[in-house]
Amino acid sequence: MKKLNGTRRAFGSALGAAALLGLAPLTFAQDFPARNKPIRIVVGFTAGGGTDAQARIVAQKLGEVLGTSVIVDNKPGASTMLAANEVSRALPDGYTLLYAPSSTMAQNPHTFAQVPYDPFKDFTAISMGGRGPLVLSVSTSVPAHNVKELVAYVKANPGKVSYASFGAGTSSHIYGEAFVKKTGVDAVHIPYKGGSDAAKDLIGGRVQYMFDSASSAIITSATGKVKVLAIAANARIPALPDVPTFAEQGYAGLDLPSWLGFYGPARMPAPVVARLNAALTQVLAMPQVREFYRTGGYEAGATTPEEFAGITRTTYERWGAMVQQVGLAKQ
Repeated sequence: MKKLNGTRRAFGSALGAAALLGLAPLTFAQDFPARNKPIRIVVGFTAGGGTDAQARIVAQKLGEVLGTSVIVDNKPGASTMLAANEVSRALPDGYTLLYAPSSTMAQNPHTFAQVPYDPFKDFTAISMGGRGPLVLSVSTSVPAHNVKELVAYVKANPGKVSYASFGAGTSSHIYGEAFVKKTGVDAVHIPYKGGSDAAKDLIGGRVQYMFDSASSAIITSATGKVKVLAIAANARIPALPDVPTFAEQGYAGLDLPSWLGFYGPARMPAPVVARLNAALTQVLAMPQVREFYRTGGYEAGATTPEEFAGITRTTYERWGAMVQQVGLAKQ
């Protein structure tokens, strides 16, 4: 009888422990975030750029919604892989997040031989941040006002026209090679260490065209030295309403998705993910935030974690198919 009572007590203790463990994630979510512990958003670019600026306005508003401080930590280098690797190794407690472009998860694994993270096993998708396509920008020294005229010009000057990219293996490079393959032109690729350096040479006329971010293209076109010929998306964007898409000009297929979004390390507690997602949804719907994104050529908008995980997977597969089609070797 004593043995039976002891067994019952042990069983009861086990049930109690199991119940406490079951309540732990809920309690954790209720306590998250702690007011004395800041949330860190890691960005793989230097301060002052478009992605950094987006992260900072979101951080400010996110801190107000969550009632705690949210800081941006710039970790540039290796095509955003340094930042992504750092977040993948962080504690999955919700206090270390990554704000990254689609290239981090969907393109780098296809274009670099050594990627220190797995885009699906090492991260928790939290929410989309914004969508923003690349655009085709051309030096005003080139006598072309649409894609057809640019193709004709490059074909009339084989091997004499150069296009810039953010660097070998980047989305700008992949688009450039896809454009060459689709149109049959003979153009020379000039890789740069980043988008700003490439844009400077485009403004200076040292390169003739490039696939640039919409936010950068808006700035360079304002100089009067650059014109935007096409949007690499399935629809025009509000920031450049008069610029047609490639498909509108008879060049379908150059419309791969481009976006930025929020991730955390793998194995984050579901309640914490839900709390962050709800807060980001609120922030990204704010008129001030939406207008800030829009002026940079992006459309702010949140998704559910499940939707964002699916978007990441689909984008990864589409860029993989494009890289294979172009025949781009891993760097």
